[in-house]
Amino acid sequence: MTPTSELELSDMIKAVNGPLRIVGGGTRPIGHVMGEVLSTAALSGITLHEPGALTLVARAGTPVVDIEATLATQNQRLAFEPMDHRALMGTSGQPTIGGVVAANISGPRRISVGACRDFLLGVRFVDGAGNIVKNGGRVMKNVTGYDLVKLMAGAYGTLGVLTEVSFKVLPAVEAETTLTLSGLDDTTAIQAMSAGLGSPFEVTGVAHDPAQSLTHFRLEGFAASVAYRADALSKLLAPFGIMQDTAGDWSAIRDVTAFAGKTGDVWRISVKPSEAAALAAKIGADAVQYDWGGGLIWALCPVGTDVRTAMIGTAGHATLIRGTGQTFHPEPAPLADISTGLRARFDPRGILNTGIMG
Repeated sequence: MTPTSELELSDMIKAVNGPLRIVGGGTRPIGHVMGEVLSTAALSGITLHEPGALTLVARAGTPVVDIEATLATQNQRLAFEPMDHRALMGTSGQPTIGGVVAANISGPRRISVGACRDFLLGVRFVDGAGNIVKNGGRVMKNVTGYDLVKLMAGAYGTLGVLTEVSFKVLPAVEAETTLTLSGLDDTTAIQAMSAGLGSPFEVTGVAHDPAQSLTHFRLEGFAASVAYRADALSKLLAPFGIMQDTAGDWSAIRDVTAFAGKTGDVWRISVKPSEAAALAAKIGADAVQYDWGGGLIWALCPVGTDVRTAMIGTAGHATLIRGTGQTFHPEPAPLADISTGLRARFDPRGILNTGIMG
């Protein structure tokens, strides 16, 4: 099923009798979803771009590369730098903006500017009953009401099939530099990253690669400001070592390409940075990477590793990105009740991405 319009999608959903598996570009298969494939690929195209208002509206099936190319012509960007999962997952195709929103995909810059959902202005979607729903708007000054915009970001298609999304975009940066510390163990690296994030020097990326013992700090902005802040940050972090000015491959950090082609389960773990090093050592991973100053751990583990049991007593949650088993961390009972109620309201027949949350 590949609808070419929102109305056609609505009619399709009303007519089906069984579950639907919703896909965009097919680059990020996740969970154990049952049902007939419903693709949003034909719901494609940028419908509005107002550079002066820093807004962009696109249909859900629009490839992210097309959006980035359009924004680049006006020296603008998606500031939350969505991850490209193809290398990590071994998939092909093109990531779509609807898939980015559905999974709330956000890259290293999340620590400084926020997540995908923080840039959403409006959404259009078709719910499990076939109703066309619109919430939010196409401008930054929005109407009041239920915030379905943020609710849809990270719902993984269980509440509705996105057809159109509206974003706030930001100007591109004039200059960027990456400063790197070498030879730090995980605990010390996280201390350094925390110090950098706690500084007034507007760090927009902090990541640590234990395999190479490299700890990266990204600075962006006007050239003179970047130069000043780089010098000041180097002085601040001098107790951790001499910082080198490096190229900094943030797309590789964002996309976790170090794990590409390697055997094993891949886990994405959200945890307090102060507990990250101890947890990484506890889970017995073959390899780890730290992003968001240690608040995000990517772990490559032997097949079947029970990461969640190792997390008992540690605040946080783990998502199985690549592997077999339950994808999402079990929700606390009160939150699970809310989630169940929402799905019953927006998908009363239980046909949208059935099984993805279990």
